[in-house]
Amino acid sequence: MAKTGYITKIISNLFTVETTDGLVYECRARGKFRKDLQIPLVGDFVVIDSENAYILEIKPRKNELSRPQIANVDVGLILTSVEEPNLSLNLLDKQILAVSAAGIEPIICVSKEDLVDKRELKEIKEIFKYYKKIGYKVVSNKHLFKLKRYIKDKTVVLTGQTGAGKSTLLNKLDRRLDLKTSPISKALGRGVHTTRHVELFKVCKARIADTPGFSALDLNFPKEDLAKLYPDFKGYSCKFDNCSHVNELKCGVKEALNEGKIKKSRYENYIKFREEMK
Repeated sequence: MAKTGYITKIISNLFTVETTDGLVYECRARGKFRKDLQIPLVGDFVVIDSENAYILEIKPRKNELSRPQIANVDVGLILTSVEEPNLSLNLLDKQILAVSAAGIEPIICVSKEDLVDKRELKEIKEIFKYYKKIGYKVVSNKHLFKLKRYIKDKTVVLTGQTGAGKSTLLNKLDRRLDLKTSPISKALGRGVHTTRHVELFKVCKARIADTPGFSALDLNFPKEDLAKLYPDFKGYSCKFDNCSHVNELKCGVKEALNEGKIKKSRYENYIKFREEMK
């Protein structure tokens, strides 16, 4: 019997599929997918043979990420630690770009604010005030009501540095999950992996994927699109239509930077990313 549903978890070659009637099946993928170079992903809407537990068809995707491997995402919830591990604006900007390029709304969720002193916290709040000003949603992991409102009825990928507190946040949103958490490694100065696979959980009227942590990722889109993904670069006119905002004269973006209208770290990261994308 053919049923439709979506993949909630993949471990080895076993795909957990929840169908529209609320039933859960452990399925295998037909060999034709391998032949057609199709890889079923968490978040895929699929048609299954419920009697024989096989995936028959993968429905067209609206988007997908390669790291973590997941499809049909509405929101990229980027958990950003300010201490243990330290705040990395380079990684934050790269994560924002990675999800934005895939047509996914980035939302910044700030964690571990209680580990810094008042002076540092004031500086951190000024940093995220800028991100809000250029159009990104920013929320503290303590403000669960606001966070729940942002993600309601959405499919969410929860990502961020290892040790930022992704599993801890999910446990706060729904205590029934009881996901394994682990402290920061003092020897390594960073978090210890606790999530080993991508899995969608039903949390607060949303579907959230807790993903294996990472500290680096690639930007897999044309370098020419990089500046277009910077909302703080928009509204400034340059002499050349194809201005790269690097060495050109009469560049509105660089003029805005010099006037303090564009955050210095944002522009510096832009230059670094352009070099990496070469």
